[in-house]
Amino acid sequence: MAGPGPSATAALLCPGQGSQKVGMAKDLAEAFPAARAALEAVDEALGFRLSHVMWNGPEDLLTRTDHAQPAILAHTAAAWAVAGPKLGGRVAGAAGHSLGEYSAYVAAGAVGVADAARLVRRRGELMHEAGTARPGTMAAVMGLAAEQVAAACREASGSDAVAVAANLNAPDQIVISGDPAAVARAGELLKAAGAKRVIPLKVSGAFHSPLMAPAAARFGEALAAAPLRDPAFAVVANASAAPVRDAGTARRRLAEQLTSPVRWVESVQALAGLAGAEATFVELGPGAVLTGLAKRIVAGCRTLNLGTAAEVAAFLEAA
Repeated sequence: MAGPGPSATAALLCPGQGSQKVGMAKDLAEAFPAARAALEAVDEALGFRLSHVMWNGPEDLLTRTDHAQPAILAHTAAAWAVAGPKLGGRVAGAAGHSLGEYSAYVAAGAVGVADAARLVRRRGELMHEAGTARPGTMAAVMGLAAEQVAAACREASGSDAVAVAANLNAPDQIVISGDPAAVARAGELLKAAGAKRVIPLKVSGAFHSPLMAPAAARFGEALAAAPLRDPAFAVVANASAAPVRDAGTARRRLAEQLTSPVRWVESVQALAGLAGAEATFVELGPGAVLTGLAKRIVAGCRTLNLGTAAEVAAFLEAA
C-alpha cells in the first residue's frame, strides 16, 4: 500500500533471523550512498566484509547465526539511513522480532549501528555456543491458540527435556522451542489436538527457551558495556510486550529476551496502541514477513515495505 502521507503516523517493524538471503541490500548500497555507508560501518565494526557475504554468499555462511544476525541488522539500518530522514518525527514507535529489537533501537537512536552490530554478532556467537553445548530445536505450529500450545509443551516437558512456546507470531501461529525429544513429544500432542501443521525449523539451537540461559548470562556483560541511550521513540520489547523509553529498561529487556518468548502478537497490538488507528506499519529491511503478520493481528491496518532499492525509491518519490 502507499506509504504514510505528510502527517500520517508510522510504526516501524524490524525483521528477525530467517529473513536473510544472498544478495540482500546490494541494490540499496548501489542506489543510495547513505545505505552503503551503513553497511560499511558494520563491516568496519566487525573487522571483515560482512557485506561481501550478504551479497555473494555462500548461503550456508550467511545463514550461520553469527552472520545472519548482523546481516539482517545491517540491511535494516541501510534502509533506515535512507528512509528515516523522510519519516521525520512521524514515528510513534517501533518493534523488532527477536534480533530485530536491536535494529529498532538503532532506528530510535539508542545505539549506533556499529555498536549494535558488535552486540548482535556477540549474541549470535553465544547462541551458537549454547546450541552446540546443549543441542535444541524449534518447530512452527499452525492452527492452534497459544494456550493450547503452551499446555502441550508443559505436558511434553519433564526432568530430562523441556519444550516451551517461544515465538507467539500470530493468533494461530506459534513456534515451540526446546530439547529435541520434548519438542517431538509436544508436536505429536499438538497434531492430536488438531494442529493444521507442525513444521520442524532449520535452526542451530532452541532460541527463546531455557536452553539459552548460558548465553543470556554471558551476554549480560556485553549489554552492560554497550553504550545505550534513551530511545527517541518507544521500542516495544519482545519479553514484556510493553514500550521501553529508557536505556536501563532496554538493557534488562534485551537480556531477558534470549530466554523469554517473543510476544509478537501483544507487541504489535501495543505498537498499534501507540501509533493510532490511522498509522502505517513500515517494515524496514529484508522480506515482508512482519507486515504479513501485522495484517493478521491488526485488521485492516496499512502496511509498507522498505527493503529494496525500488521500494525505498518509490517511498522517497511519494513522501
